[in-house]
Amino acid sequence: MTTVDAKGMACPLPVVEAKKAMAQAAEGETIRVLVDNEIAVQNLTKMAQQKHCAVSDGRTEDGNYFVEITLGAKTTVSADEPASCQPAPSGKTVVVLSSDTMGSGNDELGHALMKGFVFALTQMDTVPDTVLLYNGGAKLSSEVPETIADLKKLEEAGCEVLTCGTCLNFYGLTDKLSVGSVTNMYVICETMSQAGRVIRP
Repeated sequence: MTTVDAKGMACPLPVVEAKKAMAQAAEGETIRVLVDNEIAVQNLTKMAQQKHCAVSDGRTEDGNYFVEITLGAKTTVSADEPASCQPAPSGKTVVVLSSDTMGSGNDELGHALMKGFVFALTQMDTVPDTVLLYNGGAKLSSEVPETIADLKKLEEAGCEVLTCGTCLNFYGLTDKLSVGSVTNMYVICETMSQAGRVIRP
């Protein structure tokens, strides 16, 4: 059995490394791939099934994951094949606020509408799982008192509030963030790609 340690690797690198090992393996040989997240397990499983391989997975003693891929007679793999990264939707609701205004036409009205929208989120029967704030939306979590208060209510109700650190820095608001935590574009991209529903006012 060949073991590939892909823990800590961002998608699609676990699949890339697994394919390299598979390309050098013989029929009937098993490749054991170690990863640290369920998305990698799903992507490796899908790739193995497409290659007509037997595949199984489980948890390791340290709390990570393994995927075992056994090559069959029909398995043909090239190490140079492109690998896709297709995280499965989580079913979570993500609200994206990319501006401190809502709609276009009049900024004063847009500011009022955005404040109303965020307040309305606090009144929903089920709050969103995550609120992402970037570009002008970063101002909502750092310098708009009414919206900060509503975002805090959402956070207390279990909603994750994440503001782009690059955007806070650009607007000179890094030290003024008043709710939630700072995030980066990788997390923003990953959160949106895995969401079951994305809401953009």
